[in-house]
Amino acid sequence: MEKSKNNQNKITAGLLTVYLLVLTWIILFKMQFSFQDLRHFADFRGINLIPFAGSIIKNDQKDIGEIIYNVFAFIPFGIYISMLKPNRPFLKRIVPIAGVSLLFEVLQFIFAIGGSDITDLLGNTLGGMIGVGVYIVFCKLFSTKANKILNVLALIGTICIFALVVLLIFGVIRYGNYS
Repeated sequence: MEKSKNNQNKITAGLLTVYLLVLTWIILFKMQFSFQDLRHFADFRGINLIPFAGSIIKNDQKDIGEIIYNVFAFIPFGIYISMLKPNRPFLKRIVPIAGVSLLFEVLQFIFAIGGSDITDLLGNTLGGMIGVGVYIVFCKLFSTKANKILNVLALIGTICIFALVVLLIFGVIRYGNYS
């Protein structure tokens, strides 16, 4: 039983690593395949410290799509943290999620590759909280099999994301730079 749990934790840690690499590619590298392509995002350094202001206004209209994307992007983080540290109190599971989100916002500001926004931090943290909640629900529904089921679902999701990235790479190679 202990060996099976250890193997599940190794799988979860590996999936978390892949997830964080993909999240870094999306947030910091703006899904670009080369540093040269990143130049389109360079020299943009903005900061918004007023929640739900500025970032949700596009073309003089409210656009909450970015907030929703931020929430969904961090749900897996809450699930992974809970799978690896199921006995931690709720707040101690949320702190690393908020910390990583803050790190991404600070790095975007330092490297001038996007706007740093308190709304993103709040959305990301909310997503992580939802992920912790999803884990709790899975534990209630599936008891000791929750981690195994979540790892299978995460592996399927990771394979799908990997396939999408491969398709994007082949599209860029075949059709050239899309910018």
